Amino acid sequence: MTFEAKRDAHAARIEARLDEAMRDFPDNRITAGMRHALHGGKRLRGFLVLESAALHGVPAEDAVHAAAAIEALHAYSLVHDDLPCMDDDDLRRGQPTVHVKWDEATAVLVGDALQALAFEMVASGGLPAERRLDLSAALAFEAGGRGLIRGQAMDIAAETATEPFTLDEIESLQAGKTGALIEWSCAAGPLMSGADSTTMCHFARCLGLAFQIADDILDATGDEVKAGKRVGKDAAAGKATFVSHLGTDGAKDRARALVAEALHMLAPYGPEADALREAARFVISREF
Repeated sequence: MTFEAKRDAHAARIEARLDEAMRDFPDNRITAGMRHALHGGKRLRGFLVLESAALHGVPAEDAVHAAAAIEALHAYSLVHDDLPCMDDDDLRRGQPTVHVKWDEATAVLVGDALQALAFEMVASGGLPAERRLDLSAALAFEAGGRGLIRGQAMDIAAETATEPFTLDEIESLQAGKTGALIEWSCAAGPLMSGADSTTMCHFARCLGLAFQIADDILDATGDEVKAGKRVGKDAAAGKATFVSHLGTDGAKDRARALVAEALHMLAPYGPEADALREAARFVISREF
């Protein structure tokens, strides 16, 4: 099966699980907003969960709950990130953001509901209770004040900083805002199987940073179709990015080096990790 075919198959499995999870939700604007926020996207994080699980002997029917959960939690983070009090974006995944299509209060509640749904799904399924507890605890860590929220707070601070963030500060910011959920996705397989997650976490950190550098390049080069959101905002706000520090060519070189390091970390897994290798290459194939 080609990478594209496997990616589409995983996405379909995740969509089915999300639909199942929301089957008995009331017919109101919050549910409509949740479905709107979940629509589209690359499903990269869910893909990483399913492939990480397969690599550690966890069947897809057991892993899909975690894969759908991370997509719901990621969608929540985007809904809140897009709010006027945060990044103030009106376009996401090529469609109006939730607060634009409805209103800010609806967007806040949609995000809250998606976050709750994520933990409901990660706690469900046929895995032993201890493994589901491990997944839930790890997700809370990565999504909270030491991970995703820390990164978001740093991102807000960067907009009003008297001095542009250093490269090290940007890497720390993105390790939370972008990297935390990617790291959980890659660690999900070991967590579900009771295996050591060190190698997969190293792979994920390289992958997450390369992903964010690719996003910075898209924002700087102005391709809204590829990005699925407004571009050029970082430069307009005077925010420091990988591109502003390294230049476009330097940022591309850094992303390529990170992908090479990520691929190296998968060497012990042999050909069974080929789909993860393709995912790493995909992250930077969006523009170079």
